Amino acid sequence: MGTLIVVEGLDGAGKRTMADTLTTRWEADGRTVATMAFPRYGESVHADIASEALHGEHGDLRSSAYAMAMLFALDRRDAADAIRDLLATHDVVLLDRYVASNAAYTAARLGESADGDAVEWVARLEFDRFALPVPDRQILLGTDPELARARATSRAADDESRALDAYERDTALQHATFAVYRDLVARSWRSPWTAISDSDDAVLHTLV
Repeated sequence: MGTLIVVEGLDGAGKRTMADTLTTRWEADGRTVATMAFPRYGESVHADIASEALHGEHGDLRSSAYAMAMLFALDRRDAADAIRDLLATHDVVLLDRYVASNAAYTAARLGESADGDAVEWVARLEFDRFALPVPDRQILLGTDPELARARATSRAADDESRALDAYERDTALQHATFAVYRDLVARSWRSPWTAISDSDDAVLHTLV
C-alpha cells in the first residue's frame, strides 16, 4: 500500500510547482509516484458546476458555503476508488488539494475556526460517509496570502482560461482561509502536517 500525501495551500501558493518538485525527487530515488489534482475541472460534473458558480452562473448557488462544499466533496467521492487503486499500485500518491481545502475554505466563509462545526461536518462527510482515504501526511505551503494573490492574478492575466473566480478575488477570504489552514496544522487535523516554504529544501527530503 502506498503513502498518501497531500499538498495544500491558497490559490497561487505554488502547489503545482511543489507537487512537480516532489514527484521528480521521489522518482529519482526509484519510487513510483501517481498524482491527482482537485477540483478535477473538465473531468467531474460536480467540479465544473462549482467552477461555473464561482464565475457567476447557477443563480445563488455560490452564496451557500455548504452547497459549494458539497459539490467539491462529491468530486472527491467520485475519485475515491481511483485513489485507492493508485495507492495499491504506487509507492506514493500525491494530491494537489484534498479534504482540508474544503474544511479551510468552508470554515473561513462561515467565519469559523478549525474547531468549528464546518470543519467537523466536512470531515464526517468526506472521510466517514464517503470513505475517502485519510492522508498519511499533509503539507501546507506557507505562502503569504498577498504573494499568493499576486501570483494568481498574474497567472490569470497570462491565461484567459484561468480567470480569477469569486474565492480568488476575495482577499479577506484568502486571509481567513490561510488562518484556518494554520490552525489545522497546529491541531494535526486528521494526520500529521508539515508547514513548508517553497524554498525549504531540507524539509523536502524528510516527507517520505
